[in-house]
Amino acid sequence: MARHRRGRPVNGILVLDKPSGMSSNQALQTVKRLFFAAKAGHTGSLDPLATGVLPLCFGEATKFSQYLLDADKAYASTFVLGAITASGDADGELLEEHDASAVTEAEVATALEQFRGEIEQVPSMFSAIKRDGQPLYKLARQGIEVEREARQVTVKHLELRAFRPGPRAEADIYLECSKGTYVRSIAEDLGRVLGCGAHVSVLRRTKAGPFALEDSVSLPTLESLKQNDELAQMDAFLLPEDTALRALPLVELTESGGFYLRQGQPVLVPNAPCNGIVRVALESGEFLGVGEILDDGRVAPRRLVVNR
Repeated sequence: MARHRRGRPVNGILVLDKPSGMSSNQALQTVKRLFFAAKAGHTGSLDPLATGVLPLCFGEATKFSQYLLDADKAYASTFVLGAITASGDADGELLEEHDASAVTEAEVATALEQFRGEIEQVPSMFSAIKRDGQPLYKLARQGIEVEREARQVTVKHLELRAFRPGPRAEADIYLECSKGTYVRSIAEDLGRVLGCGAHVSVLRRTKAGPFALEDSVSLPTLESLKQNDELAQMDAFLLPEDTALRALPLVELTESGGFYLRQGQPVLVPNAPCNGIVRVALESGEFLGVGEILDDGRVAPRRLVVNR
């Protein structure tokens, strides 16, 4: 017998402005309870220290969360020079202190140049990457350190926006990067280049894929609406399931084409792309899901939403 999910059938994407001090999963579970949603998932972890854009997928939208996991991100961060912490951020134990008074803005700007473009990073032991099913940060909290392989990531834009000199100098950084880029690792590597050490004190995600801060809603706002039983206003913050897929080419089907696709059958579509993954909708605008162009030019179903 299939297990009955507790909660109501909420579908769509909510862009949460995650507060500091809360893990991504804690934020997800809190919002899921507020919406009394049957099914929900987040789209990649933000450190407890971090705030900002955290897309949460509900119901049918969870089928497309991978496209947000793979999306580029943007961050605004503050690096503190002259202090090294165990975790690479302000939440970690202070390991070393150095006087950063001699470091200049020009030196920081020059040092940042080597972190632009395709770079290799060794993930932090305090990352969510799993080793034998266990997140690294859990091993780190037990005092266990394991070898990690360097990963290639892409930093598409890296800008020094402000610099405040002193024994604990501060650098305000803005960066746009590929998935899997660790800002704390850039801070730590920058500290090594400058010879004084560094860590992240502030981290705010300003963009994740197609979503930006202006698309987000705060947790206090949702809590206030829930307290007043204003579920309709809460649901109004939900974006359509296909919002995460806007970068994919759109293929439109007739009603009959949509019928056969929903039966699991590939269908022929005039003027469709030659290959790759596509977003599929009916000519009426109804979103059907994600398809793939086959070698013979037909569109095959890959992940479809369930009729509601």
